[in-house]
Amino acid sequence: MNRAEKAALQLRAVDVLCMLKETRTYDELAERTGLPAGDLNRYVNGHVLPGTDRAHKIVEDVGHDALAAELEARIRVDDEGYVDNSGAVFDQPFLELVAPVVAESFDFDRPDVVLTAATDGITLAASLASYYGTRCAYAKKRKETAVEEFIEARERLESGIELTYYLPAAAIDEDDCVLVVDDLIRSGETQELLLDIVDAAGADIAGVFALIAAGSDGIDRAQARTDAPVGSLTTV
Repeated sequence: MNRAEKAALQLRAVDVLCMLKETRTYDELAERTGLPAGDLNRYVNGHVLPGTDRAHKIVEDVGHDALAAELEARIRVDDEGYVDNSGAVFDQPFLELVAPVVAESFDFDRPDVVLTAATDGITLAASLASYYGTRCAYAKKRKETAVEEFIEARERLESGIELTYYLPAAAIDEDDCVLVVDDLIRSGETQELLLDIVDAAGADIAGVFALIAAGSDGIDRAQARTDAPVGSLTTV
């Protein structure tokens, strides 16, 4: 981890603490984190940054649980099982907190590209790409007029509908390491198409991540396709 990455981790740890402090006293925050209340006060008020080891613990352990709980509070599921996650994917500051938690909590290789499918996954992918300092790419269901070469992935869904995604060929280089992300994984069909795009590009898989897993089918399907880590922040 270089100096810039350490600083980013420390700042995100403070952001996590500030989020928790909104609904807790310093004594309650100390009990939750196992850190002295006086130190937490100094972190939250910007007087000093936590050390790297403490920042890692805050983001990986405390941050993961806190953000998963916050995400669950923002999710709405209707009677037919459809998930409304707009309270999360439209909140860029929240996604900026999610990025370091994902990076620290999941054993993903450091990606060269963060890949998603248009459109709801774009804000999450952008946050992760910004945190890693890497490129962000997203596949679309139609070709862009000015682009000459595409990587194409096509699959016939269980409903009988054929789904096709296109990605400009220049978006991923051969031997790049690609992290596939999305806001929601349900059946795993979209993630499988994105994995097909990575394979067609001759790139490697860093992992597959979704903010929300609707059941386990999609996670299981992605795990069957890659030995890289597959996970979600929460499951409904």
